[in-house]
Amino acid sequence: MSQNKIALFQDTKIRKTWFNNQWYFSVVDVVGALVGDGDYLTARKYWNKLSQRLREEGSEVVTNCHRLKLLAPDGKMRETDCANAESLFRIIQSIPSSKAEPFKRWLAKVGYERMQEIENPELAQERMKQIYEAKGYPKDWIDKRLRGMAIRQNLTDEWKERGIVEQSDYAILTAEISKATFGMTPNEYKKFKNISDKSKAHLRDNMTDLELIFTMLGEKVTTEISSQEKPSKMVEHKKVAKRGGKVAGNARKATEKELGRSVISNQNYLELGKNEKQTDQLN
Repeated sequence: MSQNKIALFQDTKIRKTWFNNQWYFSVVDVVGALVGDGDYLTARKYWNKLSQRLREEGSEVVTNCHRLKLLAPDGKMRETDCANAESLFRIIQSIPSSKAEPFKRWLAKVGYERMQEIENPELAQERMKQIYEAKGYPKDWIDKRLRGMAIRQNLTDEWKERGIVEQSDYAILTAEISKATFGMTPNEYKKFKNISDKSKAHLRDNMTDLELIFTMLGEKVTTEISSQEKPSKMVEHKKVAKRGGKVAGNARKATEKELGRSVISNQNYLELGKNEKQTDQLN
């Protein structure tokens, strides 16, 4: 699972990323939550003036900020001033706002929860289960989804070890696996399922059990091949991704032949589950 996340403070989105074994938060987002009502441009202007003042005062706070890549409002990964909890506390102290104290408590809570999850990964898994249960997903689907997350994490770790670091490269390789497995890239798959980009809904959260299973198979086989052959160039990684996806694609086709129907569904999982419940009630 990606370590880039969105947290919420009083309905304001705060981008954060895991760096040097701790959370780093977007300073502009924090400033926006405190003085800009979440408006990005207003917050950026405020932070530019504040950072200049802090530099003139000789503060080390700005120096301790790191330029890390986060998803920008325009949908692209851009370098953004980020600070850890300690530096943010000092920045917050420089901003006159009635929200300062509540934000400090929120910040401490977010950091504490992450440290708990590092020490005990089962806590993170349990939180994910609770989120999916609240959305109405059944337990057996949730188990597959969480297992898929673990397999995906192993795959991205393998890619990182082989020198793949850009998000765009991850997307290209993921598309190769998906295309070989289902005959569609993830973006094409979302359109097939009529999932709007504006909804920010995750494709895999809209998959059926079998779709999740074949997704897992393609990514697991890709991980195994990569670990064994150790590709070093992007062109080699693409070939491995296609081969891993092809194994899952062949398994999917064999399954469809046995079932006499397509495994690929144009509905999202919750809609399917709702229809099944309605059918059961009629019967």
